[in-house]
Amino acid sequence: MILKTYNSNEYDVIVVGAGHAGSEAALASAHMGQKTLLITIGLDMVAFMPCNPSVGGPAKGTVVREIDALGGQMGKNIDATYIQMRMLNTGKGPAVRALRAQADKWQYHEHMKDVIENTPNLTLRQGVVDELVIEDGVCTGVITSTGAKYHAKSVVLTTGTAARGRIFIGELNYSSGPNNTIPAIKLSENLEKLGFKLRRFKTGTPPRVNGNTIDFSKTEEEPGDKTPRHFSYETSDVAYLRDQISCWMTYTNPVTHAIINENLDRSPMFSGDIVGVGPRYCPSIETKVVRFADKDRHQLFLEPEGRDTKEYYVGDFSTSMPEEVQLKMLHSVAGLEHAEMMRPGYAIEYDVIDPWQLTHTLETKNIKNLFTAGQMNGTSGYEEAAGQGLIAGINAALRAQDKPGFTLGRDEAYIGVLIDDLVTKGTNEPYRLLTSRAEYRLILRHDNADLRLTQYGHDLGLISDDRYEKFEEKKKAIQEAKDKLAKITIHPTDEVQNYLSSIGDDKMSAGVKADIFLRRPRVTISDIEKLTGENISTDRYVKEQVEINVKYAGYIKKEQVRIDRLHRQEAKKIPADIDYDAIEGLATEARQKFAQIRPETLAQAERISGVNPADLAILSVYIQNGRYSKVKK
Repeated sequence: MILKTYNSNEYDVIVVGAGHAGSEAALASAHMGQKTLLITIGLDMVAFMPCNPSVGGPAKGTVVREIDALGGQMGKNIDATYIQMRMLNTGKGPAVRALRAQADKWQYHEHMKDVIENTPNLTLRQGVVDELVIEDGVCTGVITSTGAKYHAKSVVLTTGTAARGRIFIGELNYSSGPNNTIPAIKLSENLEKLGFKLRRFKTGTPPRVNGNTIDFSKTEEEPGDKTPRHFSYETSDVAYLRDQISCWMTYTNPVTHAIINENLDRSPMFSGDIVGVGPRYCPSIETKVVRFADKDRHQLFLEPEGRDTKEYYVGDFSTSMPEEVQLKMLHSVAGLEHAEMMRPGYAIEYDVIDPWQLTHTLETKNIKNLFTAGQMNGTSGYEEAAGQGLIAGINAALRAQDKPGFTLGRDEAYIGVLIDDLVTKGTNEPYRLLTSRAEYRLILRHDNADLRLTQYGHDLGLISDDRYEKFEEKKKAIQEAKDKLAKITIHPTDEVQNYLSSIGDDKMSAGVKADIFLRRPRVTISDIEKLTGENISTDRYVKEQVEINVKYAGYIKKEQVRIDRLHRQEAKKIPADIDYDAIEGLATEARQKFAQIRPETLAQAERISGVNPADLAILSVYIQNGRYSKVKK
């Protein structure tokens, strides 16, 4: 790789913030050959996990696989630093299976920092960015609190929860970033002066307890999987960790709930001290007790924070109660009667930018060459942040090279669903990615992210030629396995009939091709190999792909029909300068939302909440006439 040389304060891309979004953005830009500056408030917070020490889960795990398929770092990082790995929802269909890993949070941070420090074209620097440099509506750099000025062709903001962050613990509240770090105050003020609409969101974290003081005999063990699992397609089964550390499950009870209810007046969530909106799908324990008053218990997870620490994260016990109340709450829970609290839980309130102010490349609409990603776009979760960071970093690098932007469709990736939801629908609360948000989730599976996205990663220069060749070999092996199954005939022999009886399946009346035989729910390729003596494939991942595609062929075909319709709608572009006030017949709500969001295609317009089919038909006809009025500048 050829290293670029510039003046010390000149870069192609500047990334502000080195959390999960910023780390991916900076690495993508640097790997694409752009001289990149990653500037962050504290070097000890690079890719830090201030909340849950884990990666993955429903929908989120698929995002991590997509990041890896595109050439990002998160999957490799967690594979190098996990202490437990589990596949969730194994009893359900492939569309909702999800890989989740418990991280060693300290090693995760250290490993990512090491990768960043040793990446060519990438400079890591500590500093607080106070102001953006804007010239004729274009972002050309940043200014730090020390007065240092850095210039770049494009800038990516990934401020996380540090933007005017404020921590709440009972009656106590103070200005702070996550984990008691320095907050970013002036940058938010600068964004407001530049015309951006900001709002306040809130998230929280639970107390940490000393594992030596937990009575695990009163809890339920949650061990890791014995079958090798990985987030990165480059990680070998040989590297799978055998000495995994278990998580443990326990529950709240009526005593816990009584303590919470007796102290609600001291909770800033209920006293009115917190004005930010909290996450619907990850509420505080106070919120759960009040919202679900009919429940006599709530599930809690005791999760180790690493191999070399005794700190345990009390999952699903997020709280901003006063410290002494938190201790009473903990001591009421089975297994935690004598637990020592090492860190109290807290809530943190912070600024976010309303995401309808962004395009699908994550560039801001009113300031060119400025991109935003992560929690500052209104999302929650490390994985959502990393996915956005990767896309923002790619597009910042492409903009620095004067190349067209890169986007992913809703039918191509969960990352595409995430970004489209944000820029099309906006969000009134911290957004969490769910499998139910993806209408094509049978296509967007955990197992096939490489087949969907590796080509893009290679085209962008983020996937090496060697890795791409292995990917091509896998595709070839999948096709060869399909071809073999289509040629082999399964006859109703005694062995076959006995096998079918053993798995509780109906017996055969006539011979069928092996691919038809494989459609039976309990039949596997390995079973076919035993029955026929044929070698279909020695690669378990190839077998997995073939089995899913054969068994779910009918459903996949139906989804493809819907995707084809989506593509036809996406092909119908809406002029960027159209004047919606000039379109007669549009409902007032549709007119206002079209003018605010400025959808790029009819498909995007259709997804805007409050837009009905009549509005869409009127807009479509107006565009087809070709004599539209331009918005007045």
